[in-house]
Amino acid sequence: MSITEARQFLSRPGKNLLEFSKGNRPRTLFLKILSFERGTAMYGEQMVRMLRAVDLLSSPTGVTKQELAAHLEVDKRTVERLLGLLQELNFPVYDEQDGPSSEKTWRMVDTYVMKLPNITLPDIRLTLPELIALYLIKGEAQLFHGTEIEKLADSAFRKLSFFMPEGLSRQLAKIQTLFIPSSKFAKDYTGKEKIIDDLRRGMIEQKRCTVKYHSFRSGKKRNYNLDPLRFFENNGGLYIFAYITEYEEVRTLAVERIERLQVTDNSFDYPEHFDPEKLLSSAFGIIFDKPFQAKIRFSREVAPYIRERTWAPNQHITENEADGSLILEMETGGWLDVKRWALSYGMHAEVLEPKEMREEILTEMKSCFEQYRIN
Repeated sequence: MSITEARQFLSRPGKNLLEFSKGNRPRTLFLKILSFERGTAMYGEQMVRMLRAVDLLSSPTGVTKQELAAHLEVDKRTVERLLGLLQELNFPVYDEQDGPSSEKTWRMVDTYVMKLPNITLPDIRLTLPELIALYLIKGEAQLFHGTEIEKLADSAFRKLSFFMPEGLSRQLAKIQTLFIPSSKFAKDYTGKEKIIDDLRRGMIEQKRCTVKYHSFRSGKKRNYNLDPLRFFENNGGLYIFAYITEYEEVRTLAVERIERLQVTDNSFDYPEHFDPEKLLSSAFGIIFDKPFQAKIRFSREVAPYIRERTWAPNQHITENEADGSLILEMETGGWLDVKRWALSYGMHAEVLEPKEMREEILTEMKSCFEQYRIN
């Protein structure tokens, strides 16, 4: 289409932007788009490329084929096909040449450009490192295995695959095999999707909730009014920090034990001095009691496993080069969690401090000895 023909078309009565784009053959237009890339439907990457081309052609100075190829990161043949497609779709694209030796410049008719919306697009293509990072995060989402949330996440990843750079989509299957998500020890949240979503809404909108909660510690089911504050994960379980109005304090609730939840219209103020990150770092597990000083000796056999991790923000390790053992000192909360952890190492761990914990462990070990001796 020449510039004259394009201007004439746009000047006709009733020929607006939509009519111009579609022409008189909407079905033909649709089929042209579908057949642009290798005879198959145009994927997100190709659609974005076409819109970027329209954006570049809308520039007052126009753009050469070479510049289009550079900006779109394609070869000259693809540029020619793209220009041909835009012309077949009745976009008013024309070319002009300043002189015999100069390269042709392609642009849109200026009166048409004035009718175009702003279609400048961000770079939404994903690189291989970005995809790997996403799959690492996805691998940690086993909390939602078998739930509607997992289905929605999988759907989102399928859509993202359409915007990967050319050729990278073929590597997607390989990327998926790099990470084996484990559901071992993970809790089952099937059927809890609505409760999780309502908790999320309550947190974002700061709305008080009424819940029916099954406490394993007391063995009872109780009704609470609570202010949901934050989600957090621990050892395959999903928990929330919530301000319990009855107790006037922040407590930890396991999401799977919430049997019923309703978001009310009552708003709440976020606790002024509540710092979830600090609270989590101060406890050894999910029991947030008064911090204490712990001192534990580990044998040479397990010392490498203790040495390679951070168990508390202010931990200190003293090495014993003579026998290869080490002593871990730390300030932490969660008396029961620390005691269970030390016991899990059996004969390879010895609690030195606090003395009260050492005595508790000694009592429990005597009971275990009697139990095993009798059996």
